[in-house]
Amino acid sequence: MLCVWWDQKGVIYYELLKPGETVNTQRYRQQMTDLDRVLREKRPEYQQRQHKVILLHDNAPAHKAKQVQETIESFRWEILQHAAYTLDLAPSDYYLFASMGHALAEQRFTSYED
Repeated sequence: MLCVWWDQKGVIYYELLKPGETVNTQRYRQQMTDLDRVLREKRPEYQQRQHKVILLHDNAPAHKAKQVQETIESFRWEILQHAAYTLDLAPSDYYLFASMGHALAEQRFTSYED
């Protein structure tokens, strides 16, 4: 599973999980903490609080967990409410996966490490 966060400038942070791993509350909370750190490194305007973070994520249990919500609130991020899933409203299909498809066309991977 690939977990990825991006903005209008491109990919900010990603984590590739090993086969069989899932995103639970603890992992998602850690991902949010890692994302906050990487944002401070890659986006100086965020560090200076000139731009706010608006996070769009779905309603998965890990995303809605109290510990995760408290972590997000401590970062002063805004959560954009996720609409009910429909094929024509999935931003990742249009922006992320289309670009990845072009970049990875005809690539072959023989192992997880590749």
